[in-house]
Amino acid sequence: MEGVETSRESRVGISARDMAQIAVFAALIAAFGLPGAITVGFSGVPITVQTLGVVLAGAVLGARKGTAAVVVFLALTMIGLPLLSGGRTGLTALAGPSAGYLIGWIPAAAFIGLLTVRIVPRYRMVLGLLINAFGGIVIIYLFGTIGLLLRTDLGFGSAISTNIAFIPGDLAKVVVATVVAKGVHRAYPGVIRG
Repeated sequence: MEGVETSRESRVGISARDMAQIAVFAALIAAFGLPGAITVGFSGVPITVQTLGVVLAGAVLGARKGTAAVVVFLALTMIGLPLLSGGRTGLTALAGPSAGYLIGWIPAAAFIGLLTVRIVPRYRMVLGLLINAFGGIVIIYLFGTIGLLLRTDLGFGSAISTNIAFIPGDLAKVVVATVVAKGVHRAYPGVIRG
């Protein structure tokens, strides 16, 4: 019986430990939505803490598990659970100006995870900051800007300048995520591969 379970896990490629880590990080992203959201400017896109969970998922779990955690979280919002900050569901958010930002969470977590695995077990802060900033800011803003262009009447320049209000908070999230990831990889060096 034990051999059957092992072959089933290897064929699917995901263990119970992997599933638990994915679930924990999907729950973490949801928990980061509890403080709510602040909408600034005219775009209607809220400032939330949930992108911290997205960056952490990639930086701690790696590309496969980190992206899976983000996908699980977004899937839960698509079936109607109000897990996005402010009690929004995924369908509501995808119909609005923040659609691109949410979609950008998936490639952001994948990018961060793919590059983070290359700098562990000796996680370097500067490289971690650069990886997390590119994934957690540049990639998400790119998708967000495209979403703004498709979902609003904003012109290209206005859509890009909308992101300026998010930069200070997102830089702080990147720093926090990098410090946490460094601590996790020092304490549990196999978590990104396991």
